[in-house]
Amino acid sequence: MNDPFPPSAWEQRFERIVEIVPYITLAASLVISLASPDQPEGGIPRTLALTALALAWNLGAHTLLPAALRGRRVVVTVHFAGVLATAALLALHDPIFFIYCISGFFLAANFASSKWTFAAVAATSFVLYGATLDWAQATTQLIVFYLAIIVVQTVAIGGGSVVGIKLEERQRKYRKAVNDLQTAMEENADLHAQLLTQAHQAGILDERQRMAREIHDTLAQGLTGIITQLRAAQRVEDSGTHLELALNLAQDSLTEARRSVSALQPHQLEGAHLPEAITTLARNWSQSAGVDLHVEVTGDRVPLSPAIEVTLFRVAQEALTNVAKHARATRAGLTLSYTGAVVLLDIRDNGTGIRTPDGKGFGLSSMRQRLRGVGGSLEIESTPGEGTAVSATVPALQGNPR
Repeated sequence: MNDPFPPSAWEQRFERIVEIVPYITLAASLVISLASPDQPEGGIPRTLALTALALAWNLGAHTLLPAALRGRRVVVTVHFAGVLATAALLALHDPIFFIYCISGFFLAANFASSKWTFAAVAATSFVLYGATLDWAQATTQLIVFYLAIIVVQTVAIGGGSVVGIKLEERQRKYRKAVNDLQTAMEENADLHAQLLTQAHQAGILDERQRMAREIHDTLAQGLTGIITQLRAAQRVEDSGTHLELALNLAQDSLTEARRSVSALQPHQLEGAHLPEAITTLARNWSQSAGVDLHVEVTGDRVPLSPAIEVTLFRVAQEALTNVAKHARATRAGLTLSYTGAVVLLDIRDNGTGIRTPDGKGFGLSSMRQRLRGVGGSLEIESTPGEGTAVSATVPALQGNPR
């Protein structure tokens, strides 16, 4: 799996330097040593032999190993210890090989960031100064001086390595956080666009459903009443009453259609609260449908929110229209009950009943949708030949008194 945050250019350059530093320092030390005129007897063969040993160690313990093994802590430790050991042998043979000892400081970075970095730097410093120091002539003052240098060098080089690694780790985390943030912003932008599209589509659908309900509750019901009155007028000689009722229904339907387009509440609720509006609706419906309708309001009347009053008014309107169209009833009753936490609307008739009270007709679906929109519910009980009872329940959310 590819690393989404590969090492930075600085890390890559430093890793390449660490790989080649032991070879460069070893080669430089060897060239200077061989160029020196002061060679002891048999010195060159020993120099070449020890250099070959150091070279073989670097190749066999690190360079020629598979990349997966080179990064393991055990392999890193063994390679580092071998480099220091060969560096000590070479420096004891010829002090110029202290240059090769310097590679230990670079290899110490492989232990970062941990306490072993400081241990590796300290070990390199001991080998570097210990191999080049003339212990036969060393004084206490000189030894203390070298120890002080080793301490300062360990803190400076080890601390620098650790800080550098920590900074690079922080940069990697920062780059990852920026990348994650950018990805999240892109995903949020796509999600926002999808939500806007869905909201737009939902708004269109809601508006269509609202208009369909309003048309059904106003124009369709008004036209049904007009047709009923015109048919009645055709059957009698004195048709004036029926024609007047049809004209009034047409005028009311036109008014309601205009108000529906403007998303206004029914005109019956403009200057009155729900009990008065439903009483007016019931009186007009009874006169138009020719059905005896008893209206009763119980409980302490409170002004409800406009949304609640409009919903109950439209439910009553739809339920009464269904009675007139389908029930063939002679009597009906409407009860509006204020019970404190909820308001109940019950419409009963003695008609033919409903075969399927859970039907999916538009009128029933419209009532259920309206009631769900204000947190209410609808129940229908019906027995064929014994009538129907429609019960609507809504929360008694109060509005401002008119």
